[in-house]
Amino acid sequence: MSWQPKILAFCCNWCSYAGADLAGVERRQMPPTVRIIRVMCSGTVDPAWVLEAFLEGVDGVLITGCHPGECHYLNANYHTARRYRLLEAFVKEFGLEPARLRLEWIAATEGVKFAEVVRDMTDKIRALGPSPLRPEEGVR
Repeated sequence: MSWQPKILAFCCNWCSYAGADLAGVERRQMPPTVRIIRVMCSGTVDPAWVLEAFLEGVDGVLITGCHPGECHYLNANYHTARRYRLLEAFVKEFGLEPARLRLEWIAATEGVKFAEVVRDMTDKIRALGPSPLRPEEGVR
């Protein structure tokens, strides 16, 4: 079997996780490359979690949340946007391609968008190949 990317997605409970669920209910075609971690809000995603995911060998990290102005916690997704800019700098400092980290605003009604984002990110990561931080097989 050919190599498949490993993408970790942090999804907001109120919007993007529901969008992911809707994509499944609607039977939207998506590659099985994404593992979802449901968080109460994208604003709660600690940058250390993202960096640890890369150090543990994931090929890409997707952070998703409510559209700006629609956050269940008022303005927490604005904090997400600021943290994302910081994470972009860390990703570059680690020597990773910027396309390995992505931030998307996805509403609960946007199952189609969730599926499109997963397909697009999978294609981009597949083109980049395995993460250079991925531990060698058998080493742990």
